[in-house]
Amino acid sequence: MKVTILGAGGIAHAHAQAIQGLAGHEGLEGVELTHVVDIDPARAEEFATKHSVPHHGTDLQSVLGSGEVDVLHVCTPPSLHLAQAQAALRAGVHVVVEKPAVLSLAEVDALAAAEQEAADGARFTQIVQHRFGAGALRLRRLLADGTLGRPLVATCDTLWFRPPEYFEVPWRGRFDTEGGGPTMGHGIHQFDLLLSVLGPWVEVRAMAGRLARHVDTEDVSMAVVRFADGTMASVTNSLLSPRETSVLRFDTEAATVELEHLYGYDDSAWTVTPARGREDVAERWAAETAAVTDGGASGHLAQLVPTYRALAAGQAPPVTVADARGTLELAAAIYKSAFTGAPVVAGEIAPGDPFYASMAGTGAPWPAVKDVAAEEAAR
Repeated sequence: MKVTILGAGGIAHAHAQAIQGLAGHEGLEGVELTHVVDIDPARAEEFATKHSVPHHGTDLQSVLGSGEVDVLHVCTPPSLHLAQAQAALRAGVHVVVEKPAVLSLAEVDALAAAEQEAADGARFTQIVQHRFGAGALRLRRLLADGTLGRPLVATCDTLWFRPPEYFEVPWRGRFDTEGGGPTMGHGIHQFDLLLSVLGPWVEVRAMAGRLARHVDTEDVSMAVVRFADGTMASVTNSLLSPRETSVLRFDTEAATVELEHLYGYDDSAWTVTPARGREDVAERWAAETAAVTDGGASGHLAQLVPTYRALAAGQAPPVTVADARGTLELAAAIYKSAFTGAPVVAGEIAPGDPFYASMAGTGAPWPAVKDVAAEEAAR
């Protein structure tokens, strides 16, 4: 398969390395990164040179129309994802999109419709690489087969730090271009992993605040989530935490399973504390960890290997539009609960609800940056 990367910014380099790493996996030797497209011709050329990409340019439509692309990796700002993904699907090109896939539930439903109507059976998937490390696969397996018993309590903390200058990039810190703050742009990876482990949620109660950054969005949010099986979890998303960490903890009937990392993990980042009399759980976890030969790292390559195998076989990728929608629905529920002060139940945010069209919904409970600036200028 011939692959094009759209957008040559920072995250695109991770995509390039992962795409080129596919050649080392059985059945994927023919995957080739052939094009990079960016609105900045110099940046496209620099990227092509660094990653030995044979073609570079600035026009996506010409590449899609050439018949020389089978998969498009979309690494542009989030507000551009929907139109670019729709164009690729119409051309019969598979789409791999960086998170967040799109900015709202309305847009993800439009994306689902585009996939249904896509030429040549083209498929869509979103990058959520934390689902694919060996530890996450093991945790889901041991819950599914009953080894860990029922999950009962969980915590999911994305405690990161972004200085004021981080938001000088024009599209950051805005609902209309980034979709939201740390809930949408940062913590989404961690609570996507939470959802992949615990399944569907049924109720959310949340708070959000703009505490320290000059942005329109929140810079911190906190939520309590009840899942369909009764499990209760807390979710924190922060960009104000000097000691950065990403922590997930799952308390089950048989053990506490914990993951602490920052932007990616391997098997050394996991710990298991068995309940009294359940040392067998720790022993099985250790035995399965020892059997992993590559360290069990999460990352783009870990997701792209099963993804490309599915695409090559004409099958649905392991992360579907429905999976992306489930994660976006939780984000929307956090915003709605935080901005309205009311609990939100699953399925409540439907067409006609302000939070269906935008994560900003009825509006953040703090003034927009432009309004603050106007007030200061008037003094």
